[in-house]
Amino acid sequence: MAGKKQFDTDAALDAAMIQFWRAGYADTSLDDLSRATGLNRSSIYSSLGDKDTLFLRCLDRYAARYGDKYDAALSRVDSDPVAAVRAFFDVTLDRIADPALPDGCLIAQSAMAIPALSPRVAAHAKQALGRQRLRLRAALKTSGLTDRDAEAFAVHAAAVNQSLAVMSRAGTSPAQLRAIVGVTVDALSQTLRASA
Repeated sequence: MAGKKQFDTDAALDAAMIQFWRAGYADTSLDDLSRATGLNRSSIYSSLGDKDTLFLRCLDRYAARYGDKYDAALSRVDSDPVAAVRAFFDVTLDRIADPALPDGCLIAQSAMAIPALSPRVAAHAKQALGRQRLRLRAALKTSGLTDRDAEAFAVHAAAVNQSLAVMSRAGTSPAQLRAIVGVTVDALSQTLRASA
């Protein structure tokens, strides 16, 4: 008895995520997604959704995967805020250094493409970008920083984190990226010492 062709939804979503990450939303066609996932167009539509829906699923998948890693890095902020923020940046630097993954960051890439995205997708990309600042702010607030300083460092660290992804895509060396992180971590360390 013949049934529906089965496929691994997680593998298909990962393949679509990598395709969007590599080429961006606008430059990824349904044919690209079909090649990446091994599914025909009708299977993509029926199982994964239209292009916008699939992209949002991939963006959420990416944000959750790396969000969990950022949360784990920041979980020790109470005992050592400087080490926690450095570990936060290490999540990004490790992702950038992984040869199995595309350069850059799907969220940063999506944020840069907001003018070309549909309102629904653009709003989702903005929300994903904003979660990083909120995550950092909440962690830094527990480290003893004032509300103002926690917000300022959260905005700064989120901006630096996104710039690491953009700069890596442009060919900046790992040593230069680590030096950029060092400046931010040193500034945080000085601020924490001054506020103690």
